[in-house]
This record gives sequence, C-alpha cells and structure tokens, in this order.
Amino acid sequence: MVENERNAKLLSIIVPCYNEEMGLRLFHGALKDQFDRIREKGYDYEVIYVDDGSRDRSLERILEFVDSDRNTKFISFSRNFGKESAMLAGLEAATGDCAVILDADLQHPPSLIPRMLEKYEEGYEQVIARRSRKGEPWKSAFFARMYYKLTDKLIDVKLVDGAGDFRLLDRKVIDAVLSMKETNRFSKGLFSWVGFRQTYIEYENRKRFASQSHWSFRRLLGYGVDGVVSFNVQPLRMCVYLGGILLILSILYLIYLFVRILIYGIDVPGYFTTITLISVLGGVQLVSLGIIGEYVGRIYAEVKKRPLYIVERTNVNDSEPRVRCSGREKDENGKVSR
Repeated sequence: MVENERNAKLLSIIVPCYNEEMGLRLFHGALKDQFDRIREKGYDYEVIYVDDGSRDRSLERILEFVDSDRNTKFISFSRNFGKESAMLAGLEAATGDCAVILDADLQHPPSLIPRMLEKYEEGYEQVIARRSRKGEPWKSAFFARMYYKLTDKLIDVKLVDGAGDFRLLDRKVIDAVLSMKETNRFSKGLFSWVGFRQTYIEYENRKRFASQSHWSFRRLLGYGVDGVVSFNVQPLRMCVYLGGILLILSILYLIYLFVRILIYGIDVPGYFTTITLISVLGGVQLVSLGIIGEYVGRIYAEVKKRPLYIVERTNVNDSEPRVRCSGREKDENGKVSR
C-alpha cells in the first residue's frame, strides 16, 4: 500500500471561490465523494482553494476543510482580483502531474473528474468539459452562440461553444500557460493557444446551488472584449479596412459632385448630405479611437508590471499547516511566529 502511494501520480484540484459561503460545504462533500475513485485510478490528490477576496465567510469554510484534511491547501487574496487571477494563483501553486480547474458552485460536477482522468490516461493533455446549453435561458444561449461565432472569425485561436475553464491540464500544458507572463489574461484563449492533444467530455448544464452569479452584463461584455482584443489585431485591421472603404466612397462622391456641377451647374448646398457625412465619419473615428484605446490601455497595463494578485494568507509551501499573514506566520494554535 505504501509502495502504491509512492508510485501514485498527483492530481491538483484548483477551486476559485468568491462569496461561495452557502454552497462550499456541499461542494466539498461532493468533491470528497470522488477521492476514493481518484485513488482507484492511481492518483493521490491535493485540493487548492483560492479565495478571491470574498466578503462573506467563504474563507472560514475553507479553513474548516484545511483543518480536516492535510491534502487541502488554500490561498486568500487581499481583495477581489478576479477569476483569471485566482486560476493563475492555483496553477502556480499546483505541484501535481496534472490539474483540474472547477468552480465551487456545483455547476461543474466533481463527478466528472474520474472520467477526465480516464481520458488523460489515454494520452490526452487537455481534457475539456463541454457544457450543453440545454435548459439555459434562450437569451443567454443565443448571445453565447453569437459570441462564439464572432470570435471564430475575429481571433486566431479556436474557442468551442460550451467549453470553459472546467478542464484537466497536463503538467506540460500548465508550464506552457505559466510561461506566458501577460497581465491581461484570457485563459480560455491561452489554453487553446498552447495546443497539445485535446478531447471533450459533454455534461449537462446545472443551476448554481446557492449563491448568485457574480457576472453582470457589464463584466460579461468586458470579458468578451478581452477575448477578442487579447489574441490578435483584427479590430485594428478592420479600422484600416473601414477607413479605406470610406475614403474610396468619399472620392467617388466627390467625382459625382464634380460631374454634376459640370452638367447642371452649382446647386443649393446640401446641408443634409454634409451633416450626414460628418456624423458618419465622426462615428467611425470615435469607434476607431476606442479600438485603438483598448490596445493602448492593455499596453499600459503590461508596461506597469503590477502583480496580478496579492496573497494575504496561505498555507501553500508550508511543511506544517500554518497561515501566512502580513509577513508573519501563525501556527495551528493561532500563535504568531516572528
């Protein structure tokens, strides 16, 4: 038995959390139900909870799990930095031969993990859980499909409808993703961009167990813009194409006016035409400036090289279950070591 444990591969399970207090115990229970099945596949496990600056008692719940299972680790941010940063922190902390990323709201069923390991053993380096949109509100499904069709034409990587962050990654994939130090991260695009052998597992869409979605329309829109802008310069090229088309149309219109003047003489000035042209050109210029501004803003963020997250408390890399807090450490009894 000891020899088997020594030979076992290690699976890292990364769970980003933000205000998930109400459902965390149920989620962790569902996850624990899979531990025996994971071991049967020849894997040991580590669970890494990343608390993304929750304002509720999520961290308290996570610390309960840490106290009851030495294979459970946690990272707590100083504030909310976003899911992208939470996933990055989890991947950086993961020590496994492979890692699974899944949400704590039970929309990503932990019961899929053993099936992912089976596909992983077949030689796939990315095993991606693809969600069926059956049962989703028609508006959400419609806009999601439109977004994927748009990105398919605009960006240089392939994004698959229903394939999100819920996936198993081989260590080679993890290292490749971590080698990219960009500040504006769009993980779904990065996972696709690095390549490696991929396969998909279908699963049914599930409702969130307890907490409400933290993705407002504004945040979703911003996330969509990030996906388009982060991977190519197609929007800038579109500005060039649009500007060229308008230039050609303007020249043709000037030729038309010149011929009309030669044939019919000078007419009464066309105020409506002038105002329309100014409005159209002004709108195009503002849109173009906005697109350029998106790229300039991302360059500005990259140049500053600010950290993508700040860890306030963690027990990662500790030989004993301790908590790092403000440069000092607390042991299990709450005593601070200086």
